[in-house]
Amino acid sequence: MRESGLKVAVVLLAVVGLAAPAVAAGDEEVARTSSGRPDISGYYNVGRPRAFGDNLYLSREEADKIAEQERLRLQAAGQVSDPNREAPPEGGDGSPGAAGNVGGYNAFWIERGTDVFEVDGKFRTSIIVDPKNGRHPPVTEAVRERFAARRGFFRANTGEAWWLEREGPGPYDDQLRPLAERCLLGFSSTGGPPMLPALYNNLKRIVQTEDHVMILVEMVHDARVVRIGGEHAPASERRWMGDSIGWWEGDTLVIDTTNFADRPALRSATRDLHVVERFTPMGPDHLRYEFTVEDPNVWTAPWSGEYAWPRSDALVYEYACHEGNYALGNIMRGARLLEEDALAKAASTGGSGE
Repeated sequence: MRESGLKVAVVLLAVVGLAAPAVAAGDEEVARTSSGRPDISGYYNVGRPRAFGDNLYLSREEADKIAEQERLRLQAAGQVSDPNREAPPEGGDGSPGAAGNVGGYNAFWIERGTDVFEVDGKFRTSIIVDPKNGRHPPVTEAVRERFAARRGFFRANTGEAWWLEREGPGPYDDQLRPLAERCLLGFSSTGGPPMLPALYNNLKRIVQTEDHVMILVEMVHDARVVRIGGEHAPASERRWMGDSIGWWEGDTLVIDTTNFADRPALRSATRDLHVVERFTPMGPDHLRYEFTVEDPNVWTAPWSGEYAWPRSDALVYEYACHEGNYALGNIMRGARLLEEDALAKAASTGGSGE
């Protein structure tokens, strides 16, 4: 989302994937713990493909067409890469892809899902259900100003350390790189809250006791520990994924999360983010996941969404984000070399270079 009213892209405007069942109560018996609570422990796969449009619902034909287009696109993009191909041009060729297609993973590594999901017997175009147009509410004027300022902070690679002309830290100072890029927190708010689908690593595992519920997310092995019946920590305690407490309303687990750090996983959100989530078993095969987001610093009104969490036989494996990953290190090394060149050039011409 770049400005108010823009259609939510990639992960929020989703025809939901991996043969997700309809989000509607089933006749099957829901498994229960010894205390009678629904047993929601297990693995869930929430991978899902992209879809666009202004309608809240799709026809069966439209949903099938989008799913087939996604399947064919991923099939084409997942072809084995030629190991003898030439390097991309300096700065990329400008086509879609990682940083202007300077090189990146092919679709073999992508798992967004290939099928559709239903809500009340209809095919959704968006996870967002309120506002009814499936879009974020308008953002505040302060956020518009912040977006405008950031547009001048990140530029295409020109081979020069242009950021030395600005006051303060530059975009390639380590603490300013995104938490997800530094493998400290999953991107796209996949660990949440709210917990949204991403391009890959969408498996989640729930472990449930009488006093706690733990949700382990495959991406960056984010883990949320929810205290059942507890109280929120003091406002001075801040966490990347917030402080979560929960309670049961009938068969629905409600989780309330506050106390976020300054940079939550949800894009544009602030430390005043407040998220309420609801997990409801809909038969033995899936959960209905609902959430409401409030952040008066960012959006002019709360917004809500829902989608299905299908159970899965797959397991969550270790996510070794930086193992063999040289990209971030090279970004930093390259920036330092450009800075050295700029300072040397400034010294030779009698300038400060700062």
